[in-house]
Amino acid sequence: MNTLAGTGTLLRFALRRDRVTTPVWIAVNALMVLSMPNTLRTLYGTEAERTDLVRQLQTNASFRALIGPLHDTSLGGLTAWRVGVYAGLLAAVTGLLVVVRHTRDEEETGRAELVASGAVGRRASLTAALLAAAVANGVLALLITAGLAGQGTAGALSLGLGLAATGMVFATTAAIAAQLTESARLARGLTAAVLGAAFVLRAAGDSARADGSSPWTWLSPLGWLENLRPFAAERWWVLLLFAAAVLVQAAVAYVLAGRRDLGMSFFPARPGPAAGRLGSAAALAWRLQRGGVLGWSLGFFLAGVVYGGLTQGAADLVGDNENARRIFERMGGRSGLTDAFLASMIGTLGLLAALYVVASVLRLNGEETSGRAEPLLAGPVSRLRWAAGHLTIAFAGAALIMLLAGAGFAVGYGKQVGPILGACLAQLPAVWVIGGLALLLYGLAPRLCAPASWGVAVAVLLIGWVGPALNAPRLVLDLSPFGHLPKLPGGGMEWEPVMILLGLAAVLAGAGLAGLRRRDLTS
Repeated sequence: MNTLAGTGTLLRFALRRDRVTTPVWIAVNALMVLSMPNTLRTLYGTEAERTDLVRQLQTNASFRALIGPLHDTSLGGLTAWRVGVYAGLLAAVTGLLVVVRHTRDEEETGRAELVASGAVGRRASLTAALLAAAVANGVLALLITAGLAGQGTAGALSLGLGLAATGMVFATTAAIAAQLTESARLARGLTAAVLGAAFVLRAAGDSARADGSSPWTWLSPLGWLENLRPFAAERWWVLLLFAAAVLVQAAVAYVLAGRRDLGMSFFPARPGPAAGRLGSAAALAWRLQRGGVLGWSLGFFLAGVVYGGLTQGAADLVGDNENARRIFERMGGRSGLTDAFLASMIGTLGLLAALYVVASVLRLNGEETSGRAEPLLAGPVSRLRWAAGHLTIAFAGAALIMLLAGAGFAVGYGKQVGPILGACLAQLPAVWVIGGLALLLYGLAPRLCAPASWGVAVAVLLIGWVGPALNAPRLVLDLSPFGHLPKLPGGGMEWEPVMILLGLAAVLAGAGLAGLRRRDLTS
């Protein structure tokens, strides 16, 4: 049989399954990039402001590590500098999620075995997954190219192709990870670790050299993206590096896929002990989620260290730019630039913590749809007791990672330790509201809970991140629970909105648990 037989059918099926989640990721990425020119026109409208920005970046290695070097001061060049690396990260995450979902996830749930029993080739599912990722990245490239064409057609095309190529590099990395590991969760974690290493290599190289020419930068696909230099005498030959990486990694994935049995892997999971050591549903939940908690904890601590180290230079980077100062104040409150910068960075980590709590709550849905929850609940474990273990990790884990972020700020900044820890904890009511909403959706509409929960989390992230830069009206900012939090440190503590948000989170969680008790399990 042709090893690619049935690829077209599987591709259509994959695109249909992703008809909600993937367009959301693409739309968020595209909107983030396309909203930048107007924002940057407001921030750096004069040549003097742009010249001052270049001077600050030449001397501030910490900000270069965070954002990257600036190669051109046109609006297009500023856009590629400000969001290029982070749009590349988002494209990479989209690619790895799509590929793992349609390869290892399908094998882990047993659906791949049913599909393989028909007239389907051995490598059809892998090919369909990579093609689905290519479609997603191709749409992103078209949107970026069309949306930024007014800043320069060549620059818009190079940025769009660079982002799509970055997404495909990590999609093929995920394809390899899916062959090596026996768990979809581990495949995603392994690919995310490679992505994190790529970001660290790029940051180390950019902090060392202001022009992006460090060997460390060239070791990272994210470094290739910035060295493509959109809107700054484009280096089209850098696309050959992306093409070579995609082709080599895809070839490795295809070879590995042909040398293993369906459902197996090259790094199989170790068998558990003969006598089980998990004595409760909470212990099982911790065993299932401990890797995610540890990964988020490390990431938030390191982010706190980085942001804390940048705080000292925040005032120097903004300088006399009143527009930049106003944006930081809208994000962090009118309490002095340093406190406003701290508040805005802590708020950004709070928004990311909302992604953690959604992922952790939705682990309940993953356990149910995979069939692993049913035999557990057939025993003496009640639904509420089973859910309580995962929810403890979700809500207490959010508190843990925000505390570790505060500890990171203390290490990086070394001042205002108490106020910074308090500001980090003040983000939790809004984080818990998002978690409570995810639980409500899971309890009442389990088939829709994943796309709806992620849609809400991404919308909140977009409002909190892009809203202040676009000077969005108060009515829009108030749609997010984070818009009602006190701006700490520097501002006064406001207990009323905090208590209202805590009450709302409790009501949402209670309604979700009530729905879970009353409905049937998803088959």
